Amino acid sequence: MKPMIYPENFEKKIGFTEIRTWLKGRCLSALGTEWVDKQLHFHTDSAEVKQALDESAEFARWSELEEDEIVCEFFDVREPLLHIRPERTHLEELDLFNLKRSLLSVTAFVRAFRQLADGGEADFAPAADADDDTEMSTAAEPAWRYPALARMAQGVSAFPQLVEHIDRVLNKYGKVKDTASPELLTLRHQIEVSVRGISHSLRTLISEAQAAGYIDRDVAPTLRDGRLVIPVAPALKRKFKGIVHDESATGKTIFIEPAVVVEANNRIRELRAAERREVIRILQEVSSAIRPHIPEILQSLHFLAHVDFLRALTAFASSMKATWPEVVEGPLLEWRQARHPLLEQTLARHGGQIVPLDISMPQNGRILLISGPNAGGKSVCLKTVGLLQYMVQCGMPVPVSEGSRVGVFESIFIDMGDEQSLENDLSTYSSHLLNMKTMMRMALMAALAVGALAEAILNRFVKNGALGVITTHYQNLKHFAEDNPAVVNAAMLYDAAKMQPLFLLQVGNPGSSFAVEIARKMGLPEDVIQYATDLVGKDYVMSDKYLQDIVRDKMYWETKRRNIRQREKQLEDTTRRYEEELTSFQQQRRGILAEAKEQAKQLLEQSNAQIENTIRSIREAQAEREATKQARAQLADFKEEVTQTTEEQDRIARKIAQIQRRQQRREGAQGSGRQRNAEAQAAAAAALRGKVAGVVSALGSEAAGRQRKLSVGDTVRITEGPLSSFTGTVEEIEPEKNRVCVVVSMFG
Repeated sequence: MKPMIYPENFEKKIGFTEIRTWLKGRCLSALGTEWVDKQLHFHTDSAEVKQALDESAEFARWSELEEDEIVCEFFDVREPLLHIRPERTHLEELDLFNLKRSLLSVTAFVRAFRQLADGGEADFAPAADADDDTEMSTAAEPAWRYPALARMAQGVSAFPQLVEHIDRVLNKYGKVKDTASPELLTLRHQIEVSVRGISHSLRTLISEAQAAGYIDRDVAPTLRDGRLVIPVAPALKRKFKGIVHDESATGKTIFIEPAVVVEANNRIRELRAAERREVIRILQEVSSAIRPHIPEILQSLHFLAHVDFLRALTAFASSMKATWPEVVEGPLLEWRQARHPLLEQTLARHGGQIVPLDISMPQNGRILLISGPNAGGKSVCLKTVGLLQYMVQCGMPVPVSEGSRVGVFESIFIDMGDEQSLENDLSTYSSHLLNMKTMMRMALMAALAVGALAEAILNRFVKNGALGVITTHYQNLKHFAEDNPAVVNAAMLYDAAKMQPLFLLQVGNPGSSFAVEIARKMGLPEDVIQYATDLVGKDYVMSDKYLQDIVRDKMYWETKRRNIRQREKQLEDTTRRYEEELTSFQQQRRGILAEAKEQAKQLLEQSNAQIENTIRSIREAQAEREATKQARAQLADFKEEVTQTTEEQDRIARKIAQIQRRQQRREGAQGSGRQRNAEAQAAAAAALRGKVAGVVSALGSEAAGRQRKLSVGDTVRITEGPLSSFTGTVEEIEPEKNRVCVVVSMFG
């Protein structure tokens, strides 16, 4: 059976016409807008749907990663190309310039889409005709980085030699170059020389006229009808010999071509006419090279229109936070967190927020029967299902969450709202019946029916095997759904306490219309409400109440379950984050300790070496004053370097202590041992610094001892060096080695 979309204004009823308008407004050229009008249509083949979705998904990914590398230029030059099909016709400069830029865009996009998965780029294959100056993309291979886009670019021609030909003729501003032909170069040179000669003659004439007071000082030559003229007041026109060509709008100025430049202006006009003929000849020559390839160029522009559409579709997906659902064979509805894109935008403009819907058909179910109160969101649910399904089968991403799945239907029917026709004298009810007649005849296994139906019509849809979403207030339809496994009850939830809709869909139980409660809230007289209750019967009212209780209880437990799952997830995330931080801290600690130990080892070795070198220098110099002084200075410099290094050791130790204090909060008493290790590390660094300082001080005392006689046990004061003002006791004197050992207390 032929695929069918019913009714004729289906796109308008579900809001798809507004989406078309939105997409056309985001296209960069008439190429893209025409694609939205003519090529964006409903697909019934699942392979076509998947290809269209893959193209848009891959283009969105490509845009995010690589679009900045391409200058997107889209120009619709189809009409000028069709105009040059007859011989001796030509493209104008602007059309030729736009064609070149469009062809460059085609080449860039084809190369980008045909990237290989390993990052390489596939070469263009030569066209079928060996004499043809086009290049054509080859068939898709398995290793494309963007396989759907590569298939889309298959068979698209590029024209590098035509682009080179155009570049030889046009400059970067789209004008014919002087060097496009030798004849054109000569003509333009002659024009330039003639113009310079006329300008010189006019400047001389103007200078003389200004000196005589005939014209103002700020007057300059101007151009009228392609001829250089002088603006003059009408009363002074007889002062100049020449031809009056024009006058200003106010009549206060006339434009005279002096007689001395008339011949030169005539020559320029002839030269410009010759220049124009040569330009046309050049453009005809280029157009002749383009003419044989017009069909292939039009196909390439068709590809460029597709790219322009995908750009607009990517912007749509980004603004709507849309995703690409999984497409499966056969009819299926499994929307997660579905949102009506137009309603969401409308609510956002007014500071509101849409409530997403989970719409899915349970196993073996084919018709979802949704009940609930008026203004509870049933119509929004119907429009959301119809619009999103239609968008998917048009190859568009839809505002749903990841994990959504959708089938492909051959037809979609919708019947909702007030379809009363004044022209055909049909009531709303009659209009619904006509829609039902068509839908029952056409709705088969692969059709999606959306509407508010009575039980008999619902039964026919069940027998036909249609898949659909239906809304109702009828109690008997709810009972019908309970007895028929192909029909599944569902409800738009309602807060009975606050008497307001929640706009949430719940599958599994029917909903209450809350007719009595809403009527009472609206202020209807109690006796009217009681009369209505008596008419429908107590059982109906009680069943409605039981439904309310069921819905309320289910909502309560669903909320509980959702909160528990959310807290479990938060706990898992927190635990995982703490474990990652602990692992990171341990790695940092091991790294810092290893670094600190290595630096301490190197520092100790350097200190010992420096001390030995200093002592050796003093001995070899036999305690000469200048040599000793120089050695002490070198040792003092090294001491300063050691101090800086040990300060770095202290910083490392403090860092270790900081990390361990963090661990201590998580590991309790275990952290105290690690902190003691850090303090021991810092103490070792301080001890090392004290050791070096002590040696330096002793050397300073030794030098002082050579200036007067000292005895063992003497108390001496160090007057310079890092231990200046400290006192010590002479422990040993070695005259033969010019050495005095002084014991200095670092804490006394």
